[in-house]
Amino acid sequence: MVQTLAEIQLPGLLERAASGDADAWGALLTEHEDRLRRMVSFRLDTRLQGRVDAADIVQEAYLAAATHREDYFRHAPLPLFLWLRGIVSNKLLEIHRHHLGTGMRDAGRDLAIDSNKAPNTTSGGLHDQLSGNATGPGTAAARSEVRVRLRGVLDTMDAIDREVLILRHFEQLTNAEAAGVLGIQERAAAKRYVRALKRLKDILSNMPGGLTEVRL
Repeated sequence: MVQTLAEIQLPGLLERAASGDADAWGALLTEHEDRLRRMVSFRLDTRLQGRVDAADIVQEAYLAAATHREDYFRHAPLPLFLWLRGIVSNKLLEIHRHHLGTGMRDAGRDLAIDSNKAPNTTSGGLHDQLSGNATGPGTAAARSEVRVRLRGVLDTMDAIDREVLILRHFEQLTNAEAAGVLGIQERAAAKRYVRALKRLKDILSNMPGGLTEVRL
């Protein structure tokens, strides 16, 4: 596998950033920014889309990360991307609470994951992505019925399976990264992903009058 220039330079950038090199730190943040924006865009409550910009949330998280940068390099408990993702996760939760209140279900908190690692998830974001990439019944009423059915079925999926599907498929994390987020073994994350993907395809194929084509 051919490495990108950033991947080749990463160990050197980490070492320079740890010694206080601001340019190296900035290069590391730039390297991870697109992936973090994608995570925010997927998990941002639909009621806030158009009101809150994913790039702004990531930048606010970067400011928070700068405050704790020395602590990170002193202990380095996680790969830098996962550490940054945890800070972005916390910032996203703050945004949801600020705009929607502490009692909202928003990005869902039906899966209890350590807030230092990842936000909890719901079937909502997954549902929105799937129904947005699907073809099916032509009338608005029929499409609405399909969305309701899909949401109900996704809610029946195992919460961790649903989360690993989101991490791997929509956030495009590696097996190792998904395992780090969930606090499970890499092999277990890989098995859960395969199981969740099969389960989701079975759900879609068995929905009467439902989604006939979804990009997975």
